[in-house]
Amino acid sequence: MAPLRFSANVSWLFPELPGLPARLRAAGSSGFEAAEVAWPYSESPEALARAAREAGLRLVLINTPPGDREKGEMGLGAVPGRQAAFREGLEQAVLYAKALGCPRIHLMAGRVPQGADRAAVRSEMETVFLENLRHAAGVLAQESLVGLLEPINTRSTDPRYFLDTPQQAAAILQKVGRPNLQLQMDIFHWQIMDGNLTGNIREFLPLVGHVQVAQVPGRGEPDSPGELNFPYLFQLLEDEGYKGFVGCEYQPQGDTAEGLNWLRSYWDRRGRPQAGQ
Repeated sequence: MAPLRFSANVSWLFPELPGLPARLRAAGSSGFEAAEVAWPYSESPEALARAAREAGLRLVLINTPPGDREKGEMGLGAVPGRQAAFREGLEQAVLYAKALGCPRIHLMAGRVPQGADRAAVRSEMETVFLENLRHAAGVLAQESLVGLLEPINTRSTDPRYFLDTPQQAAAILQKVGRPNLQLQMDIFHWQIMDGNLTGNIREFLPLVGHVQVAQVPGRGEPDSPGELNFPYLFQLLEDEGYKGFVGCEYQPQGDTAEGLNWLRSYWDRRGRPQAGQ
């Protein structure tokens, strides 16, 4: 069983450093081989690609643009009336992914419209999402890219987010039926919504193209106080044959580099993946 591969989410890690290029350099200096960025669009793709290259990192994940943040948007994939904006954002994400050599794009579903009843609009939003995902799958396939669907918990993080459980995401993936669309498993969100992590990981891992981790409930480092046993979960992912990246999407409880002792301990125990694994 090969050791897990970890990527630094530089939208979350190294918040003490200004700007994504500086955070990429810090990630490389801390031993990461890969990085991910939620929204890279404040920097030019050329500048980010150069910073990643100089840091010895490969970019493995970006998100589609969130939409109009001032109006409360957090993704557009399932939002009625925003299909054109979703497709424009997808084109921008593809441009960045190609420039960065990034193989995966998280296709953000978005929120239930303000004031709407979730149950009343669920069917319409799913129809919009399916339509947009079929379009996205075709666009991504032309560039050999993978699209990811991430359930985000609605208990604490984002009460209005449309896609909130792995069961809902898996059902949508089945309806779309495109091999280059996969599931993004953020263990933080899955634990809050459903628990049963062992069973859910075993059931849904064949659909998973990317994993993210943070402790529950504080969303800190995996070894910070909380209810998740990450040594067990990392071993489970290894035992189940997971070959993708594990993204470190958490809020450092202090200095980011000092808080990476959990990762250094993992590397000391399991070693690091060989290049190309």
